[in-house]
Amino acid sequence: MRVTGADSSPQMIELCRERLPDQEWIVADMRELALGRRFHGILAWDSFFHLDFDDQRKMFLVFAGHAEAGAHLMFNAGPKHGVAMGEYRGDPLYHASLDLAEYEGLLKQHGFDVVQQVTEDPEAGGRTVWLAKRG
Repeated sequence: MRVTGADSSPQMIELCRERLPDQEWIVADMRELALGRRFHGILAWDSFFHLDFDDQRKMFLVFAGHAEAGAHLMFNAGPKHGVAMGEYRGDPLYHASLDLAEYEGLLKQHGFDVVQQVTEDPEAGGRTVWLAKRG
């Protein structure tokens, strides 16, 4: 399997390059990602929910633009509409979530069908997880 990963943090990309040197790692803002190719799977884990509401809505166009027909999309978000502030290594960390119905509508609007959605999944550390498939 080939992996292409993108992160806006050069430090995170460097860590990926050290751990998985045979894969492709790109320093890029996910909101501006336009790779000109499509993938069989897209994973936005512990990343997507750091975007504000409007940027999350716009991301579904980015997801659709990179998804082959039949591709799976997996992401995690919050359990309900709102903003929560967390902390990472002493720094404030922003989290936002749309309403679950809005995520479902955005997926459908961009050609994805929900395969499974679990709110506050204990097997995923309490994360709210979405798995969808592009038609």
